[in-house]
Amino acid sequence: MDVRTFRWPRAALPVVAACLFAFAGAPAQGQGRAAGLPDFTELYEKQGPAVVSIDVTQTVKRNQRGPDLSEDDPFYEFFRRFGQIPRRGPDRDLEAQSTGSGFVLSADGYIVTNAHVVDEASEVNVRLTDKREFKAKVIGSDKRSDIALLKIEAKDLPKVTIGDPDKLKVGEWVVAIGKPFGLENTMTAGIVSAKGRDLPQENLVPFIQTDVAINPGNSGGPLFNMRGEVVGVNSLIYSRTGGFMGLAFAVPIDIAMNTVKQLQEKGRVTRGRIGVQIQEVSKEAAEAFGMKSAAGALVNSVERDGPAAKAGVESGDIIVKVDNREVRTSHDLPRIISAVRPGTRIVLTVWRKGATKEIAVNVAEMREDAAAQPAKRSTPVPKEKAKPNRMGLVLSDLTDEQRKELDIKAGVLIEDVTGAVRGNVQPGDVILAIIQRGQATEAKSAGQINDLLGKLEKGAAVTLQLRRGEAQFFATLKLGNGE
Repeated sequence: MDVRTFRWPRAALPVVAACLFAFAGAPAQGQGRAAGLPDFTELYEKQGPAVVSIDVTQTVKRNQRGPDLSEDDPFYEFFRRFGQIPRRGPDRDLEAQSTGSGFVLSADGYIVTNAHVVDEASEVNVRLTDKREFKAKVIGSDKRSDIALLKIEAKDLPKVTIGDPDKLKVGEWVVAIGKPFGLENTMTAGIVSAKGRDLPQENLVPFIQTDVAINPGNSGGPLFNMRGEVVGVNSLIYSRTGGFMGLAFAVPIDIAMNTVKQLQEKGRVTRGRIGVQIQEVSKEAAEAFGMKSAAGALVNSVERDGPAAKAGVESGDIIVKVDNREVRTSHDLPRIISAVRPGTRIVLTVWRKGATKEIAVNVAEMREDAAAQPAKRSTPVPKEKAKPNRMGLVLSDLTDEQRKELDIKAGVLIEDVTGAVRGNVQPGDVILAIIQRGQATEAKSAGQINDLLGKLEKGAAVTLQLRRGEAQFFATLKLGNGE
């Protein structure tokens, strides 16, 4: 099974490259302390037998011939005269083969691998290092964490020891054992490059980043620390070619074990949710909300009748703690909440109007991802185009019909964006409020907003609460950018 790959956004590539060159050019400060490179032989001898090879058969339907050609088709006459007219043949089941890796979790035959390894599998076979082969049953899989649990009918199997990824340190040696390119029980080594790594579309898993060589076939295999403990499950790589390029990512074993436990107990994974949309707290936004440092998760909007709304959480709150566990960035909050069992009562510490406030919330169950639907967008037509203000925004008042359509009591339309305005603002956005020094002022008219901006010093940061379609969010801009 090919290891999952992803591509960095183009804007992030210079930053990644700079970090890699900086690392490559850094002096090896630990050379004087180390007598030589670590020896992995004992680890391989003890832990290698607990690593398995996984062969997957997937049944796919393929049409034997093209679609039926109608008499109205311009090629119909050509085929009638010079050959056989194409007709749709019966669908035929074709078998696709792929490989992956896994490891024995318990002596009675439970095995952990990646969910994408066994996705849509019609047959899964497990091969041990002693050459025994077993048909495996998929107990369950979870795409959000990319973890699957298998079961084979065997006893007294060699099993792995589970480690603590929280104790893992950046720079620590780690090794992987798996089946890259079909080569069974291959060991590769490297170091921990980073922890808690956020990846596109993977906001519920704080990945362990390593420079261990991971290639197609390594998917689902274990990542060991030097004590021979499994600290992660190798899941994906960054690659432009499909092969290893020095950036590999593993699911922390505590995340994997939480998934395994739920799959064993009920065959599926449940996650908590509180019904808020959030964004990162920038330095400028922190200043606007009266915070000393940029931390926490800024609440853009609160789901109507959701758990947070019922508890009293408001748009503009900044969640800084969950049950006394710090929320350092906006990425921390979904991970913390999703790990909470639905029905549990938690206490959120929020920053509101210059002070902290504790709010008790009953956690609900996260629904399965639905297909993304485009938000309904209202594009009001202004009566008369106004002049840009000192921020470079052309504002106009909303009509009664527009406020009714948007279901808001007040707001000011951003008719146009001119000059060198920097920030996430677009024509058609509606300003709901301006936040300064932790205080929010409701946007009632274009004149009011222009007057407020006119009283501020050039270069001062101001945070706008905006409405775009059905979504609400905050954007921080600096005055004078539009001049």
